[in-house]
Amino acid sequence: MSLTLTNLPSGFHDDPYPHYARLREDDPVCAQPDGSFIISRHADLDMIYRDTARFISDKKKVFAPKYGTAAPLYEHHTTSLVFNDPPLHTRVRKIMVGAMNPRALASMEPGLITLVDGLLDELEGQTQVDLIETFAGAIPIEVIGNLFNIPRARRAPLRDWSLAILGALEPELTPEQEALGNQAVLDFVDFLREIVDERRINPGDPETDVLTRLIQSEEGRLSPEELYQNCIFILNAGHETTTNLIGNALMLLDKDRSARARLSAEPDLITTAVDEFLRMESPNQFGNRLTTEALTLHGTHIPEGTDLYLGIGAANRDAAQFNDPDTLQLDRRPNKHLAFAGGAHTCVGLTLARMEGRFAVSKFLKRFPDYEIAQDTARSARIRFRGFTRLPARLK
Repeated sequence: MSLTLTNLPSGFHDDPYPHYARLREDDPVCAQPDGSFIISRHADLDMIYRDTARFISDKKKVFAPKYGTAAPLYEHHTTSLVFNDPPLHTRVRKIMVGAMNPRALASMEPGLITLVDGLLDELEGQTQVDLIETFAGAIPIEVIGNLFNIPRARRAPLRDWSLAILGALEPELTPEQEALGNQAVLDFVDFLREIVDERRINPGDPETDVLTRLIQSEEGRLSPEELYQNCIFILNAGHETTTNLIGNALMLLDKDRSARARLSAEPDLITTAVDEFLRMESPNQFGNRLTTEALTLHGTHIPEGTDLYLGIGAANRDAAQFNDPDTLQLDRRPNKHLAFAGGAHTCVGLTLARMEGRFAVSKFLKRFPDYEIAQDTARSARIRFRGFTRLPARLK
């Protein structure tokens, strides 16, 4: 067993990539003590994402013993878009794709620019700041709040609820983490119930207000619980991954000063650069699928009903797919990374996430081209999501 997710080697959270490299080379179907497997090669993940018959997203079988079927975390994670298959997945995804239409995204751009510029104005004159608290984490919570038209004064709890719920997806939980996650779901549902009741009375424009669109959609109408839990999922997913994207990008550019100088000199590279940041330091490092039939992969027998950990972070450094995969290449083309998963479950918010990343990184770099990340950074001690909880930087 070359890597055990419930007993990680020292230094894994700081740099998991040497461990991923050994998996790809020597143990591409890595057995875990609970009977699950880690899959680490790009071609295998691509195949699994595309094959929705043999590999399903429904996690009721996995989450029942993990949380208990009466737990709020169980209800949330078995109802949300990401851990479901048709017909629920089809209904919710169709509504979400319609809500993320070009008009809605275009209407968000001026507000996003104003938000980023305002945050950068607040950083002016400060010599040392935490870039997660003051910048990377502040952007998506506002963007998603605007997408749902949640009053700004009521957004304060969203970040902590999000971290508690997503943190409960880790392979191993303490009783405190589990209790915190369950309470966060309950608090979030209470919060949304009030917001939804208000929106039914005073609906917004369904072309640009995602919550109004979810409420009013006749085709594939959602039950109240489906509505609440998928709102939680969208708010959580949009917050955590985009915060990680921005923070990871600023760290990558701090480590590679030549790449940073090039991006400053050639700002039009930001579009391909964002996808390279996503590939190099994928905000979401693992996905999951459940097998519906027995199969053999690279000589390893995988029984029916097996939980698979899809190593996105490992696959995105696979030399069989990417030339010189451990080097940051701002103009990398093609770049078929799997940071947004793939197949029928490709992230519906990928265009929005890329847009946030482009404006955040390019504007920060233009304002503070000589920033330096300090030594006392803190990575999130989780295997599923890769990002920072603290990213102190000196601004010049």
